[in-house]
Amino acid sequence: MTSSKFSPAPAERSACVSECATPGHGQYEAKHVEQFDGGWKLTECPRCRWEALNLQCEAGVRAAAQADKDADELNRDLLATSITPRFRGCTFDNFITDADAAKARALSICRRYAEEFAEHYSAGRALMLLGEVGNGKTHLACAILQYVVRELGATGLIVTAEAIMQAVTDSFRSNAGPSKSDLLADLAAVDLLVIDEVGMHTPRPGKDFMPSLLHEVIDRRYQLVKPTILISNQERENLPDYIGPRAMDRLRENSGLLAPFTWASARRGGAA
Repeated sequence: MTSSKFSPAPAERSACVSECATPGHGQYEAKHVEQFDGGWKLTECPRCRWEALNLQCEAGVRAAAQADKDADELNRDLLATSITPRFRGCTFDNFITDADAAKARALSICRRYAEEFAEHYSAGRALMLLGEVGNGKTHLACAILQYVVRELGATGLIVTAEAIMQAVTDSFRSNAGPSKSDLLADLAAVDLLVIDEVGMHTPRPGKDFMPSLLHEVIDRRYQLVKPTILISNQERENLPDYIGPRAMDRLRENSGLLAPFTWASARRGGAA
């Protein structure tokens, strides 16, 4: 997956100029490459890797080179999701339910959405995670994203509604960066898009272009039959005020799913 305004490539830091021990390979620039788990990986001789992958060599050497290449590609795709360091450790297994039926139901819906993603992808089926702030919606959305990237080789992205609006607003002010069309194309390109923090701003009738912008994002993915996950602390009947009624219909169409998060916020003494 290529980098974009919303999907960053792994950061790199120059380490040193190294000398490869293999005759004829000479010097190469070693770099530290950002890893999804928070660490940094030191690159090795690129010619050694190329030869291991492309020339006749021992099976073990080729297998090791291929495993290293696959790990680099997975790391790239995970970082491109824009999952922040706070949520990179979020999985289905470490979502705490405390034997609470509502939490267990939300976890089950999200886990099944991930495990059955091939079907949902084919149908372009959306999922809405709705409930109070601080009760685990982003945790489970990031668990879904990581699952589909790690297990299914899909591409994904999580971005806040505010970040989308800010990026489009910036595109109006400068000709140097991506255009609005470029930004919408980036949001439409991934296999799974998660739009977080929908409904956090105060609607301004007649002056607020957030609903129309989110409608454009959701509608474009709808036209391409691509699934979208929407996260909001708003109740379902209030969502059209923030995304527009037509976008709400798009999310509900084709048996769109809803996971209600009805318990108290973990930040105020709940557990999630």
